[in-house]
Amino acid sequence: MTNRYMPKGGLQAVLCGLACTWNLTVLAASSSAPASAVTPDAAAVPAASASAPEPVSSSAHKLYEQARHQLVQVRTLLSGQGSQSSVGSGFFVGDGGLIITNYHVVSQVALQPQRYRLTYAGVDGRQGALDLLAFDVAHDLAVVRPSDKAGTAIAGLAFRPRTTVLDKGERIYSLGNPLDVGFAVVEGTYNGLVDRGFYPTVFFSGSLNPGMSGGPTLDEQGRVMGVNVATRLDGQQVSFLVPAEFAEDLLQRARKASPIKQAVYPELTRQLLAHQDLLTQRFMAQPWRSAGHAHYRIPVPQETFMRCWGNSTQPDSKGLDYERSDCSMNQSVFINSSLYTGNLSTRHEIYDGRKLGTLRFARQYSRSFRNEYFGGAGARTAAQCSERFIQNDGLPLRAVICLNAYKKLPGLYDMGVLVATLDDATGGAQGRFDAKGVSFDNAMKLADYYLKGYGWIQAKKAEAASPRPSR
Repeated sequence: MTNRYMPKGGLQAVLCGLACTWNLTVLAASSSAPASAVTPDAAAVPAASASAPEPVSSSAHKLYEQARHQLVQVRTLLSGQGSQSSVGSGFFVGDGGLIITNYHVVSQVALQPQRYRLTYAGVDGRQGALDLLAFDVAHDLAVVRPSDKAGTAIAGLAFRPRTTVLDKGERIYSLGNPLDVGFAVVEGTYNGLVDRGFYPTVFFSGSLNPGMSGGPTLDEQGRVMGVNVATRLDGQQVSFLVPAEFAEDLLQRARKASPIKQAVYPELTRQLLAHQDLLTQRFMAQPWRSAGHAHYRIPVPQETFMRCWGNSTQPDSKGLDYERSDCSMNQSVFINSSLYTGNLSTRHEIYDGRKLGTLRFARQYSRSFRNEYFGGAGARTAAQCSERFIQNDGLPLRAVICLNAYKKLPGLYDMGVLVATLDDATGGAQGRFDAKGVSFDNAMKLADYYLKGYGWIQAKKAEAASPRPSR
């Protein structure tokens, strides 16, 4: 398949936890850059063109004053020196001195505890070391606690009751330390849950910025209704929160937990295996949709927790004509700054090469099939692939299945399936299905499910079965 695919934003599509893989530029709401790193273009905007800032509402001022003592900045430092590697936010909640933040804020310490350490700084200037107690990687949450138990006397924030439903349009207030320039409150609007998400994610119309990750978002009564997690840079005030119920569940598990001193790979693996089991079950419970081809049955996923985009060649094209569909999940699971997993994607291209003729089409069709990359190196092993020629409903197919094993997450693999129809000298369809971070058994189930999605539609089967008149 022609390797034209790249998510919009390319390598700038920075992803984070629940708000990942939007196929558009996404900024994780944590910061690893110095506060002075101002984009030159932004600095050059004339002051006259900038709109005057809106005054902070009395509600925002009151809530910030009530919650400021529970708010902290969470810092990741290099163990051998005091240099910051990254910063995020967090907040005391309930009693016992426990702090909620994001997993991605503390991921360096979780994965490399000998190299990094955690500290916190409060609005009032108090500082100290932090211990990691528990994390929920699928929902990008973590619980930490001051090492000296200094926070046990702090009355933490309360969660909004789960049975008290917010209405779309209600005002909510996000707190955190954006870009390491100081603690702030951002007033915005609750807009329900993100459509087509695998896990519930709150759509917040407000301007989250790097460094605010892990901070609380409060309702009008000052109760935690969400945890800051990410924002989209291609839009205006499109940000995302982890629903508070997941933080509340994790907090209960963390109350009696001992500090984590070793790399968390065993627990991380356990959580990812549970995630991929749920993902596989939900995905395979859905029937494939039709691609609308006149002859081929081509598997297209439901858009329950995926989004599909399509394009085609221009009408005046003089070469190979094609139609293309790309479908992917809105969410991935953040492991570290260079590794995201736990998601599915499919794509296919339908080719018409009659303008090229048989030989030229065969050359491009074969080259397109070979022009695929199945990853490897880094956190995963090189791909191990197997090629077969199969038939579904009499439709001849060429299929390649590849697996990459995760080096530090035993039992997890990335799986890719590449398939091409072989019945037509000047046309055909090629497809690819990718499953990131699945077990071997589920990889085989998903590959089989995908390949069985190809075949003839009934009309073509009947035509192929009809005897041709003799000449």
